[in-house]
Amino acid sequence: MIRVTINRTSDGSLESFRVKGHALYDEPGKDIVCAGVSAVTVGTVNAVEALLGITLQVDTKHGMLDVRIPDNLDQVLNEKVQLLLNAMTVMLHSIEQSYGEYIAIHNKTKKS
Repeated sequence: MIRVTINRTSDGSLESFRVKGHALYDEPGKDIVCAGVSAVTVGTVNAVEALLGITLQVDTKHGMLDVRIPDNLDQVLNEKVQLLLNAMTVMLHSIEQSYGEYIAIHNKTKKS
């Protein structure tokens, strides 16, 4: 199962996310759930970096993507980053609605 953890600050801003595991929906190379999650998450990281010129803190290993948003962004840039990241979460929830036995999304919010 793919486990997605989305970490938010107390004001609701997305500060990091982690994607870990394998869907096991089908054999490697034919696993549409894994491919969809990878396309959405990696595509979002690439979009943030290419469109906004921000370098995200990214750690990847086999079956894991860990992404942290820099905390020194000005308000306008942060709002743009948040829009792209929230779009990513909508897409991931759409995948979860259709393939919930292969992906689970957990939201965590820091207490202030």
